[in-house]
Amino acid sequence: DVQLQASGGGLVQPGGSLRLSCAASGFILRDYAITWFREPPGKKPEGVSYIYASDGNTYYADSLRGRVTISVDSAQNTVYLQMNNLRPEDTALYYCARGPRLGAGTWWQTRYYRYKGPGTLVTVSS
Repeated sequence: DVQLQASGGGLVQPGGSLRLSCAASGFILRDYAITWFREPPGKKPEGVSYIYASDGNTYYADSLRGRVTISVDSAQNTVYLQMNNLRPEDTALYYCARGPRLGAGTWWQTRYYRYKGPGTLVTVSS
């Protein structure tokens, strides 16, 4: 069965960095896209970054561009999200989801993702 397990969250000071991991199992990663979403407390989920493993195509949310980098290790069936210069407003539950190949206007829409993992909590605070 399809499983997505996010890890790597924690408490970090403003300006700090974290690397989140999304371990995928039950399917071949290169056949799908993986997107990181985040859900701040009391708010709706928002797309953070997308990667289509087969061709390496990526998208980033405008609010995070330049501070996050998504990458994939197909051998490990794992997608990573490197986050730098974190801000208090980045505090959220981060989770990864599996979807089809999407374009710039659709990758961030949750309705295209059938499977998602339970998430990992990122707290940015001094």
